[in-house]
Amino acid sequence: MMFCTTFPDQLILFPSTQHIDAHGAARETIPFHNGELEIWTARSRLAQQRNHVDIYILRFYGNADRAERWVALEADAFGDRAIEVWGMNYPGFGGSSGPARLKRMSPAGLAAFDALKSQAENKPIYVFGASIGSTVAMHIAANRDVRGLVLHNPTPLRQIILQNYGWWNLWLLAGPVALQIPRDLDSIASAKRIHAPAIFLLAQNDEIVPPRFQRLVVDAFAGEKQAIPLPGAYHNSPIEGAIVTEINRAYDWLFSAAPSP
Repeated sequence: MMFCTTFPDQLILFPSTQHIDAHGAARETIPFHNGELEIWTARSRLAQQRNHVDIYILRFYGNADRAERWVALEADAFGDRAIEVWGMNYPGFGGSSGPARLKRMSPAGLAAFDALKSQAENKPIYVFGASIGSTVAMHIAANRDVRGLVLHNPTPLRQIILQNYGWWNLWLLAGPVALQIPRDLDSIASAKRIHAPAIFLLAQNDEIVPPRFQRLVVDAFAGEKQAIPLPGAYHNSPIEGAIVTEINRAYDWLFSAAPSP
């Protein structure tokens, strides 16, 4: 019974609830499934100076990561723009009500998007997803009106489980686990339905989501796209050095349809 219900969640998800310094980000909560979702928000310096936001970014982080660790640090990572970042903690992560379940991740993402949309006053909303967060970001983009996406190490969960981990157990374990990945976390299926523009940041030495799997998502993506290889980068490597200039140029392209600050 455990195998049939919660085993994939226990195998894949690594929630944490300990205190993490939010670096000045503000905490909000929204209702979700008889509990609440924890959202952390922060504005760029320009947005603070002007007391005005031109662009909203809804951010989904990788497995075992938390929103409060990054939101305030990322608010000024998108150039000289009046931006507000919303970072969501998945159910069971941080202060978001549990349990942590794969099937609850995308519904939580949609709830966060709808809450942001109600406050955004028709300003453009972009979604940014890293690793498993890219699956949630793409599900939202396939079902809601987003202006664009940034996808860092996009993750086709089912394909990775079957092709990368199935051989050593003759697919007796990997097969059933892959079959229980929720349909709304199917990156390949979502990618085919998205027509908003996207930037793909692809770690070339990724040991968790090997580049050939990342390319499956890129190739399936229906919208206009720019793929930026990150030479020498592993799954959790910081983005730094000369590649930052190229990424900033890509941001100029991605945000070009949004109002200028």
